[in-house]
Formats: sequence, structure tokens, C-alpha cells
Amino acid sequence: SSPDTNSMPVIKYPRARDPLFYEWDRKAQKCGLRHTIYAVNGDQYTGEWLDNLKHGKGTQIWKSTGAIYSGDWKFGKRDGYGSYSILDPVTKEYKRVYTGWWENDQRGGRGMFFYPNGELYEGEWSNGLRSGWGKMHYKDGSTYEGQWLTDQPNGQGLLRLPNGNRYEGGWKDGKKHGPGKYFYSDKGQLLEGIWVADIPKCGVLVDFGRDNAPDPTQFPLPEIELHDPAGVLAEARATFDDSHN
Repeated sequence: SSPDTNSMPVIKYPRARDPLFYEWDRKAQKCGLRHTIYAVNGDQYTGEWLDNLKHGKGTQIWKSTGAIYSGDWKFGKRDGYGSYSILDPVTKEYKRVYTGWWENDQRGGRGMFFYPNGELYEGEWSNGLRSGWGKMHYKDGSTYEGQWLTDQPNGQGLLRLPNGNRYEGGWKDGKKHGPGKYFYSDKGQLLEGIWVADIPKCGVLVDFGRDNAPDPTQFPLPEIELHDPAGVLAEARATFDDSHN
């Protein structure tokens, strides 16, 4: 009878081995958690690796500046969540500069940036610049909250001044631009109009909260005698839109 093919032994071929130097190279590759590694320039890194690249959680200290980054890495670059601090040359203490999200070795996503003069930005970043929605706390006590693009207020935003005055409206390259409203809370007045490069070009000034104003004007504003002030403003706004599109 013919042999039962199901019971025939399976031949195990020996697996072809890589040349020995490949194996040595693999063992030398940095993977997983390692102790502190020092670069030739004196920089040091403690953390996780993948295929010879910083990858995972790790802390880097730059010798030249004393700066330190602790957080996430991807393929050799800061990417994910992390904190960056610099060494104060006088006090020898670390001062936090940025805490938040990183993309491709730059600030990207949401984060907080601490400026040397005490100012603070909390909001969105792109390619290392303030871009998206964010709030800036200025040294003089004023705040800007709104849209940013390439590190400046661009789009819609609200500026509050220490004296209570505020501007709500359009911005372009850090300046009031487009339709907006300026509330003079100290005087009890409101200017609604069109701004171009920080200058109101056309507007209507009315009393607003005058009874509660700390320093109201001596006389209330007379009633506007234009037949259609809203129409005039709408026409100016349309002209602005046409000339800036």
C-alpha cells in the first residue's frame, strides 16, 4: 500500500543566518531604554531609543546653553508633549520657557510660552509660531484673546486694556483692521466703525454705559442727525470689504 502522506515527517530546514557583522550592528543599535548617552559636543540624553534615534520618553540637556527638554520624542525630534526650560545664568535655576505640544521639533498644537519680561501666551501654535486661537497676557496688564497667524493677531479678537477699555473686531498683522467696536468704558462711549492699520477711518460714536462710567464726558452726545447711520456704516463696511478682497 502507498505510504500515508499525512504521517510523513516534516523536514526542518536550518534558517539562513545573516552575516555575523549584521548581528553585531543590531546589538550596537540603540533601542529601548538606555542610560545617559553623551554626544561629542557634550549634549546628553537620557531616555528611550528606536533604531538609533531618540524615540519615546526622554530628557535632553544642551551643554552650550544649559537648556533642558523633557518629554516625547519621535524619530530623533521633539514631537508630542514636553517642557522646555533654560538655565538662568545668574540664579543657576531653571526657568520654564514652554510647556505643551510639539510637532517635528517645533512648538505645534496647544501650549504655554513664558516670555523673559513676564508676558505669557496660552493657545495654539504652528511651526513654532503663535497660530490659531490664543490668549496673550501683556506686561502692561492688557490681554488679547482671539485668532493668531504667523505670530501676530490676525482675524477676530478682543483686546482688553488695564483701564477697562476694550476693542472687539478685526485684526491684521497685529493691528486693528476691518469692522470693529471700541468701548471707552472710562468715558461711557462706544465707537463702532471701520479700522485700517490701527486707525478708525469711519465710525459712529454713541453713549454706552455712561451712567456707570468713572470719568464720563461733561455732556452726553447729541442724537445722531443722520437719517440712517446704520446704513452709512453698512455702506462703509461694504466698501472696505470690496477694497480688501
